[in-house]
Amino acid sequence: MNEKMIIVGAGQAGLQIAESLRMEGFGGAIELLAGEKLPPYQRPPLSKAWLQGDLAEDRLFLRGAEALAAKNIDLRLGAVVTEIDRAGKALRLADGSTLAYSGLALAIGARARRPAFPGADLAGVCVLRDMADAREISRRMDKARHVVVIGGGFIGLEVAATARKRALPVIVIEELDRLMARAVTPRLSLFFADVHRARGVDVVFGARVAALEGRDGAVTAVVTATGQKFPADLVILGIGAIANDQLAAAAGLEVARGIVVDSCGRTSDPQIVAAGDCTVFRRDDGKMLRFESVQNAVEQGKAAAAALLGREKPFHATPWFWSDQYEFKLQMAGLSEGFDICVERPGSGGTFSLFYYRDGRLIAVDSVNRPGDHLLARKLLDAGVSPTPALAADPTGDLRALLR
Repeated sequence: MNEKMIIVGAGQAGLQIAESLRMEGFGGAIELLAGEKLPPYQRPPLSKAWLQGDLAEDRLFLRGAEALAAKNIDLRLGAVVTEIDRAGKALRLADGSTLAYSGLALAIGARARRPAFPGADLAGVCVLRDMADAREISRRMDKARHVVVIGGGFIGLEVAATARKRALPVIVIEELDRLMARAVTPRLSLFFADVHRARGVDVVFGARVAALEGRDGAVTAVVTATGQKFPADLVILGIGAIANDQLAAAAGLEVARGIVVDSCGRTSDPQIVAAGDCTVFRRDDGKMLRFESVQNAVEQGKAAAAALLGREKPFHATPWFWSDQYEFKLQMAGLSEGFDICVERPGSGGTFSLFYYRDGRLIAVDSVNRPGDHLLARKLLDAGVSPTPALAADPTGDLRALLR
C-alpha cells in the first residue's frame, strides 16, 4: 500500500489521530510531525502538578518514539511545516524538504494571546502553552519576589494557585468584574475569588493593564490605565489563546478564529481533516463553537481519523472541562450559556454542584469536589435525561435511578 497519512502536530489530538488510524485498520505509512523536539506530552499538568513539583517530567509524556514505532508510526521531532500545497498534495518544511501525502491531518494547536501594551516583551513576562513556557516560569518562580497574573481565567488562576503553594506573593489583575467570566456563572466566580483571597492572593477587578515597566530589560512593575502600579518581577499573561490557523488559511482552507470543521473533523478540503485546539466546530444550526480541552482533542481526533478513511464517526458527546485550584477541582459538563434556572445540589464539607436548565431541560452541570456528580451529569446529558430542578437540588435524591 502506497498511501501515506501525515499528521501535523504531535499533541493530544495529533497522537490520537495517528493511533486511531491504526485502530481503524489503516495499513499504510503514518508520519507524525512534532514541531517541538519532544514526543507527545500532557499539557494540563504544566500549570498545576508539574509546576508545583508534584509530577516528574518523564510522567508527562504520552508516548515515546519506540512505542509509536511499534505501531509503525514514524515520529519526526522538530519538523515545522511552512506550506501546504493542496494541488500537489505535498507539505513544505522549514528545513527545505517536502513530503507528499495521500491524506493530511492538522493538529497544530493554539498559541497564547499576547497584548499590545508597552513592555510586553520584557524579560520575566511569560505565557504558558508548552513545556518550554512551563520550564521558564518554574525557573523564574525559584527567584521571584512579586508575581502578577494578568487575566483571571483558568490558566492564570491555576498558575496563581501554584505560586501561592510555593509561598510567593501573588496579585491577579482581571479587567472584568469577576473571575473566569467567559466560562463560568457568577456563583462559581464568587466562590473561587473567595478561595484565592483566603489563601493570600490580591484579586483586583475592573483594572485594565496599560503598560509594563522595566529596568535593564526585565519587568519591574505592572501599570493600569488608572495609574495603579504593582511591583512585579514575574508576570504571567493569561488572557486567552488564538487558534493556529495561519497555515490552513494560507492554503485556502476555511477559517473563522480556527480551522472550520464539521462533526467528523473534515475541513473545507475533503482530503484534509483537523482536530484539537486549532479548530472551530460548525454545528448543524450554523453556530461556531471552539473548545480547548483534552476531551475535544481525543474525540475529535478519533472522528478525524475515521474521516480520513472515508468513514462517518461524528463526535457529538457532551463537552466537559476541568480546572484544579488549590484543593478544589472544578469539573464542568455541558454548556451553561443561556440557562434560565440554576439549582444547587449541596454536598459535605462545602462541596456542591450547580445544575443549569433552559426551557425545563438540563443543559449543564458544574461541580466543585463532586466527581460523582460530574460523571453522572455527563451520562444524564449524553442520554438527554433531565431530572427536575427539585430532584437535582435534593442531596438525597437518586439521580442514578433516572438512567436505569
